[in-house]
Formats: sequence, structure tokens, C-alpha cells
Amino acid sequence: MKFQIEDVTVYFPYDHIYPEQYAYMLELKRALDAKGHCLLEMPTGTGKTIALLSLITSYVLSKPHNPVKLIYCTRTVHEMEKTLAELKLLHNYQTTHLGDRAKILAVGLSSRKNLCVNPRVLAAENRDSVDAGCRRLTASWVRAAAAANPNVPTCEFFEEYERAGSSAVLPPGVYTLQDLRAYGKKKGWCPYFLARHMVQFANVVVYSYQYLLDPKVAGIISKEMQRESVVVFDEAHNIDNVCIEALSVSVRRQTLEGARRNLNKMRQEIEKFKATDAGRLRAEYNRLVEGLAQRGNLALTDTWLSNPALPDDILKEAVPGNIRRAEHFVHVLRRLVQYLEGRLETENVEKEGPVAFVSSLNTHAGIDQKTLKFCYDRLHSLMLTLEITDTDEFLHIQTICDFATLVGTYTRGFSIIIEPFDERMPHIPDPVLQLSCHDASLAIKPVFDRFQSVVITSGTLSPIDLYPRLLNFHPVVSRSFKMSLTRDCICPMVLTRGSDQLPVSTKFDMRSDKGVVRNYGRLLVEMASIVPDGIVCFFVSYSYMDGIVNSWNESGLLKDIMQHKLVFIETQDVVETTLALDNYRKACDCGRGAIFFSVARGKVAEGIDFDRHYGRLVIMFGVPFQYTLSKILLARLEYLRDTFQIKEGDFLTFDALRQAAQCVGRVIRSKADYGMMIFADKRYSRHDKRSKLPGWILSHLRDSHLNLSTDMALHIAREFLRKMAQPYDKAGGSSSKTLLSQEDVEKMSDGNFNEMLY
Repeated sequence: MKFQIEDVTVYFPYDHIYPEQYAYMLELKRALDAKGHCLLEMPTGTGKTIALLSLITSYVLSKPHNPVKLIYCTRTVHEMEKTLAELKLLHNYQTTHLGDRAKILAVGLSSRKNLCVNPRVLAAENRDSVDAGCRRLTASWVRAAAAANPNVPTCEFFEEYERAGSSAVLPPGVYTLQDLRAYGKKKGWCPYFLARHMVQFANVVVYSYQYLLDPKVAGIISKEMQRESVVVFDEAHNIDNVCIEALSVSVRRQTLEGARRNLNKMRQEIEKFKATDAGRLRAEYNRLVEGLAQRGNLALTDTWLSNPALPDDILKEAVPGNIRRAEHFVHVLRRLVQYLEGRLETENVEKEGPVAFVSSLNTHAGIDQKTLKFCYDRLHSLMLTLEITDTDEFLHIQTICDFATLVGTYTRGFSIIIEPFDERMPHIPDPVLQLSCHDASLAIKPVFDRFQSVVITSGTLSPIDLYPRLLNFHPVVSRSFKMSLTRDCICPMVLTRGSDQLPVSTKFDMRSDKGVVRNYGRLLVEMASIVPDGIVCFFVSYSYMDGIVNSWNESGLLKDIMQHKLVFIETQDVVETTLALDNYRKACDCGRGAIFFSVARGKVAEGIDFDRHYGRLVIMFGVPFQYTLSKILLARLEYLRDTFQIKEGDFLTFDALRQAAQCVGRVIRSKADYGMMIFADKRYSRHDKRSKLPGWILSHLRDSHLNLSTDMALHIAREFLRKMAQPYDKAGGSSSKTLLSQEDVEKMSDGNFNEMLY
């Protein structure tokens, strides 16, 4: 369908549109017109992705004089593929209406592991090994050696791509990762470097959060992106955690041992070069006197991770004299590693700020702040000079230099925390030194400053006013949308007690109580007997899930559950979990029905949909708070309180409830779907906890469903399932439309649009 939103003609590839999609587009257009940032919360399963893509691509078509690039960030490769598939559908629709004028180039970009087509490189098992395998065949010095000696192995796909030169381009179209691999094989070109090259010319780029938020990666991939770009972070409810992880570093004993091995190997290489090619080391020394920015244009294959923290003006400075010579730099790193080893030999937990740490390092090891700042780039320069291609073997020393640069650059927003053992296993010595970032705004600030519009969107952004404070920005539009439904197909309930009227909760003092464990088990047995197909259960942690399943097994409750449905469990192993999910789906498909045990904050809670008969009921056992004794969490809470005036309790509750909402939101993936949600913990009945759930869940949570026991919940579930079995009008009755046709949209003036929506 085709309709007008103010001065923009929107091309939408379906015959009907949901009212909330239309409202979403209106708000999004306001943000684009204002060239500002926005926060939009839209319920899951209401077509958020296609609404975003339709509006932004149509906006560009309506205003050809200022072309805007769309940078769409997803969390997983699976989500990236889904987005590109939607875009393909939209692109076909637009080209049938507008012809060649609507043609665009859209590219998905991922790691070499997902794009490489060279079977020798792909044989490696993990991402770092694939990267190193690629460098072994494509580094500039390897290719130079191959030109002189044909027996040196190179990558035929990369050589073909290089030979094609400027004619190696992608024709217009939408390319998923699969399409890129197929096109690369057909032409004989390397899809990874082709995609990297085409990113700067593409109208739409879809890639992972890390490519914009992790400064090491963003410095290489995203530095070409123009200011006139719209950046979309989809499923962005955890964006603050992604920002923090991008700037945090952990150093363990294994890291330091590996770093020592790396330094020994480097010393041998330097000695070898001194004997055979001293001119190369001298040339590097002269280049460093002029500053890091003068390293010239590196070959695309030689670019390595960019500096995690340094602004451009520092890169133009001369590198400090004490690390210009290769052997001196290795000696400085050796002293740094020795100092860190000494710090790990501690009996007590230690916590200090970057300034105190740097001054102590200067006193004991004689390494000053400026030297630390340049460690990362100096290492990069040395690895290029020594022609090292096995980058996966040098990960340990890279970690140490990453740590050094961050600690030398930032003076606030970070803590160095040294723990001699994990508190949960105090008898096992496992010392770890963590540079932990507390301020999410540090990683995302360059994105807000550089691009004209940043859209942060998800199904769970409640309470929406906390995100601008956490990320330190001012959105021009901040809006939460409700779900327009023809029937109440969502049934949330808060269960506070078992059928014996004893309260249930996963509070620390109650969680191991026999009565609570028994009541949770009875709840599941009863529900398994009346709910058809699939049930998904979320627990607060792996250890709690193990404990409770073990208790159910001993008391025979698990046997009772298994009489109704098969049980599958998520583990920390990805392969096992994938297998369990496949079998869970098979059991639901064949009518046997199944129950899936999962963990909040786990892989399943974040990315797997249990739509249709795969999820008719989801039970959240407990409130998924973080481990509140974690030293890193405590330091972050203190920082948030002092800097942004966010109270500890507010942040912990907000964090726990966004995880709970994320878990229960897995069951509703479209409006034709239906499902029940049980929040099984007495704490959910408190207003301060409950009010932080997303609006689209709260609007269906009736007062009569707030304080239930197991038998009452059972009665409500029976009634709900009976109601859902009745036929219904998909377009909505005369009172409220939930599907709008083209005529409806054209008829609507702004006034009666609001009536229609609410």
C-alpha cells in the first residue's frame, strides 16, 4: 500500500498496516525532520522492523536532494538476516512502483567467519583463528613474497578481487550474508573485503552493535560513514550493557602467561630482523617520531583493530621516546606484565580509580601515563613491522595493551577491581584484575555526536525516562506505544502464593525453602495438565535452575511433569542448547507438547522466539536481579548514584524488570498469536516493581490478576484458553480498527487517527 505522511509518500509492502505502525512512523518522521535522536518503545510482534525500513527508505526517496544513509544495528546474525529479508521484500515492492529510481544498495556486514568462502580458512573453529588464517594468506608481505615465489600460499578469492580493481563492485540490490557468499563464489571474489569496500557506497548497511559501539572496531569499519546518516539500534533494551562491555577489560593469570610468551616471541623476531633487515626497524622508528597518524595508508588486509580510546589530535603527536625503539617497547611491556603479576598476588579485594593505579604503576614500574596511552598503537605498528600474521596467538598481549591504553586515557567513569577468587567459589584461587567501565555514555557519545539521528528502539524500554540519563543524551522524541488488539490475546498474571496459601518468591532467604520449591513444582504440574503445546519457564540463574530441578527430581514432581509433557533444558553449551531447542520444537509440532527450562539473561531469553504453539504459556520464576554482591556491580551503582543521581534500588529494579519483560515477551510474536504470562513471585504485586513493566503488558494486567494463588491462576488459564479457541474478526469491529487498509489510512485525519488507535 502507498500513503502520505505529511510531505513523504510511504511505500509499505503489505495490504494492511497496524495503527501503532502508523503512529510509530509519525514519531519517527518527526525525529528525522528535527535531525535529532529518539527513543521508541513498540510492543513485540507489531512489525517494528518493517515500519522503520519503510519510513526511512521512503523518506530518502521523497527528499532526493539530501541523501540519508541508514545504518541498522542488530545484536545477532540471525536478526541481521531477518532485517535484510524484510528489506528485500520492501525493495521489490518499491521498484515495481517506481522502477529504477527506487533501486538501492543494501549490504549486511559480519565477521570473516560468516562471510569467508575459502575452505582452507573456514576449517578453523573460532572467529579469531579464521581472522588469523585470512591474514596468513592476504597480508601485504605474504603477497609480496608470493609474487617472488609461487609456492607461497595466497587466497585465490582475494587475488581475484584485487585483480578486478575498481570494477569489483556490487550491482544495486539487497544482499544478505548468504547472497554475498553466493555472489563472491560466482565471481571468484572475496565477499568479506568486497562487503567492507561497498559499505561506504551502500544506502543501507546492516551490521552488529560492536561495529559502532566498540571503538576498536568502529575506528576501522565505521570511520567512513557520513554525518547524514540515521543510525538505528534495534532490540536496544540492553544497550547500556553493550557500551560498558566494549570498554571493559579482564586480566587473569593465563592472560599474563600468554603475554610473556608473546613478548619472548617478539624479542626473537626483533633479534632476527636486526641481523637480516635492520633498515625496516629504523624506518619504523623514524615514522613514530612523526606521530602515529603518519603511518600512511595501510593495505586493507593489514588494518588491525583501531585504538580503543585515542582521539585524532593525540595520534598526530610523536610517540614517547622510551617506546620508539622496538626492543625498548618490549622491555616496557615486560615491566607492565611483571607489575600486573605482582598486583594479582593479593589476598584481599582491592578497588581503585585509574589515576591512583597509574601513579602506583609509575612509582613501581616507571611507566608514565603518556606511555600507557600509546601502547595499543605501538603494538600494532610493531606487529606490522615484524610481519606477524598469527594474530590469534597474540591476543594476550593485545589485551594487556588495550588495558594500558584505556587506563592511561580515561580518568573517570572506570574502576580497577582486583579479586583473589570468585565469591561463589571461595576455595578456588582464581585472581582477576578487571578494568571495569561504569559509564555507558562514554562508548555511545561519539555515535550521538557524529550522526544526525540515532533511533533507539525495542519492545522493552520501560521506564523510558531512565535511558536518556544512563546514556547522557537528549532525545527529541520519546514515546511508548500500546498494542491495538481485536481480542485480549495476552493474559499476564501475578502469582504470589501456592495452593496451600504459602507465599512464593526467589528472595535469597526464601528461595531454598521446601514450601517454595514444592509450590513452584505444583504450579508447573497443574499448568502442564491444562495448557496445550509448549510452555517456557525462566529461572533467575543457572545455579538456581539446577538446584530446583534437582529437588523436583528427588521429590518425584519432575516425573509428574513428564507425564504431561517432555522437558528440555538450556545449558551453558551452545550446541547442547540448540539441540534441545530443535527437539522442543519437534515435540510441540507432533502434539506431544513440551516444557523448556531456560535462564533470564541467557541466550534463549535474548534471541529465540516461542511464537504460535511453541509458547502458549511463559512462567517467570522469581525476579531476575543481578548478583548484588558483585564488586563490579556495586562500583557501577555507586558511580550512577554520584554522577547521574540514579538510586541503587531504582537501577536494580529497572534492570531486573527489563530482563523479566524480555523473557515473557518471547511468547507473543504477532497479533494472531496468543499466550499467558505468569510472574511467579510475591514481589511483582508491589506497585514499585510492577510499574516498571512495559505499557503493553501493564495495559492487560487486570487488578483481579494481581494476587493469585495456584488454583486461581489455573481457573483464569482455563477461561482464557477457552476464549482463545473462539473464532474472531481479524480486522477489528466497528468500535476499534486493528488493521487499517489503504482507504482507512487516506480517510484518517490526525484527530480521528488517535481515536482509532486508542
